Amino acid sequence: MIGFLFVLLLALLVIGVPIFVALILSTMLALLFFTDISPMMAVQRAFGGIDKFVLMSLPLFILSANAMDAGGLSGRIIAWAKALVGHLSGGLAMATQTASMMFGALSGSSPATVVAIGRILYPELIRQGYSRNFASGLIIQSGSVSLLIPPSITLILYATATNTSVGDLFMAGLGAGVVFGCGVLLYVYLYARMQKLPTAQRATARELGRATRSAWWALLVPVIIIGGIFSGTFTPTEAAGVAALYSILIGMFVYKEISLKGLYKLCLRSAVTSAQVMILIAGASSLSWILTIGQVPQTLSAFLTDNFSTALTFLLFLNLVLLVVGMFLDASIALIVVAPLVLPAALNLGIDPIHLGIVMVLNLAIGTFTPPFGLNIFVSNSVTGLTLRELLPGLMRFIAVSLVILVLITYVPSISLFLPGLG
Repeated sequence: MIGFLFVLLLALLVIGVPIFVALILSTMLALLFFTDISPMMAVQRAFGGIDKFVLMSLPLFILSANAMDAGGLSGRIIAWAKALVGHLSGGLAMATQTASMMFGALSGSSPATVVAIGRILYPELIRQGYSRNFASGLIIQSGSVSLLIPPSITLILYATATNTSVGDLFMAGLGAGVVFGCGVLLYVYLYARMQKLPTAQRATARELGRATRSAWWALLVPVIIIGGIFSGTFTPTEAAGVAALYSILIGMFVYKEISLKGLYKLCLRSAVTSAQVMILIAGASSLSWILTIGQVPQTLSAFLTDNFSTALTFLLFLNLVLLVVGMFLDASIALIVVAPLVLPAALNLGIDPIHLGIVMVLNLAIGTFTPPFGLNIFVSNSVTGLTLRELLPGLMRFIAVSLVILVLITYVPSISLFLPGLG
């Protein structure tokens, strides 16, 4: 049954059937031909997969991200980042990474970060003497940190698939995301020093203050979300509602860049995006259920436990597999399908499920800018206009840096577990 399921699923995807249809249809046909279970159980399990309280936060975070984007947040955050670090070696490139980390904390979307930040800063990077290879690689990579920094939709999906705490994952993602971002910042600084790239004039205290005041309301969003969850003031789902309401009010009445018509459009766009994510979760939940019926998690867990007897070797194997999976599958789908399969083996080896989630998400984040099918590579075409062959030299250096950081976060669990432990 499982062999039939995977062959059929692959065939449906190859001929261009929508992913959610392929997931549910292959499950229904496997039940029809190989079991006495009604195929309608696949539909019931699909609905059951999205009937979870934690998923209430997902459409609200999407609404918040769209409201912040429509409210002109990206330009203000970029101006603030340039005033903060623009005078350092590689200042503009460092501002690009810093702005991406902040915008990622607002949007939770890697492709959105690439477009929003790249559209403004890529031309400026070229004008300041950065090579097209370096600038494009930086822009494409910079969006990946959005998968780690809260409010990350990917972390919410991992929590849903493994029944772990969203709040703890957000805390862990914040620590790992800062380490990931700072590792890239260090590389950018050293590269700029070696290349003797020009730096901007240091912003005066007044200019920095003006940029901070302009971006102040935007900078408060992650503080409200993380601070509220960490202090116990509200749950992650409540934090999503607060963030959505706050974002709309700031966009309409403080920055005044969202009209009533604009509010309607961003709500409609958020509803469509939420539906797209939810239907994928439903399809993947149906597939995960039939894999459980086929004893795949138990078989895989036994195989991994027998062949990888220590956490070190297990995590090394998992990293290699997920780096390949991330090249071909969207992070959301990969997490929902793979996480429940590897969790039992990880728990048997004493790996904390929070740490496992961060390692998995970071692998898939790297996959978003890994050739040949990394999503950010295709999204960046509208920003850079470069072909994959032209992008490859710049991407490889950032992939190498990211792999070094991945090893650090994988084998130093305290990076991920320090903040959750404080709670």
